[in-house]
Amino acid sequence: MTSGPRIAVVVPVYGNEATLAELADRLAAALSGRDWRLRLVIDASPDDSATVALALADERPHLSVTGLTVNGGQHAALARGLADEPDADVWVCLDADLQDPPEAVPVLLDRLAAGDVDAVFAGRRGSYESALRRLTGTAHRRVAARLTGLPPDAGAFLAMGPAVRDAVVTAVAEGGAPSVVLAVGRSGRPVTSVPVERDRRPVGRSAWTAGARVRQSVRSLYWAFRSRR
Repeated sequence: MTSGPRIAVVVPVYGNEATLAELADRLAAALSGRDWRLRLVIDASPDDSATVALALADERPHLSVTGLTVNGGQHAALARGLADEPDADVWVCLDADLQDPPEAVPVLLDRLAAGDVDAVFAGRRGSYESALRRLTGTAHRRVAARLTGLPPDAGAFLAMGPAVRDAVVTAVAEGGAPSVVLAVGRSGRPVTSVPVERDRRPVGRSAWTAGARVRQSVRSLYWAFRSRR
């Protein structure tokens, strides 16, 4: 028997065919006893992620798939998944490559249930990426924190309530927000973070090149600066 709020877990998928089954299994174990479902958003992935995801959906009634024909990037895929799950009470976003440990999702949900904040980020901890990427990522997050009031360790692994989810979907669809994370910061709702150790990616590598990361960072920070209240 399940209980508690209805939870929608939204996962963008690009080049993750090798980790989707394990992701689904670990989420099922972590969220056992809760009312939850999983939406995989296939972001025009060039591998067999779509085939794997559809096969999993055939086996698991709580799993749904959104297929995108044009690659829009992680944050556009997350926003689409949030829009495609309107009937939940709580929404969780995390990556498909298992760097974001599914076992930490209940920690975010329990902190959100305290009721004093409307979004909870999994604060980044651990040596899960190269020193250069960690340095540039930290610098980006510090600037974003100054512009939006976000926690300085905020990333795209988070849980959110209805007010933040609605604000994010609107900010991306109508306000041109290039980042779900910064859209949360611009929602005007109270947020916090809890420390979560990240895991190293078990297989594959990031689909983002260094140049793409820099361009996304610049676009995101420019949007955050322009949208200051």
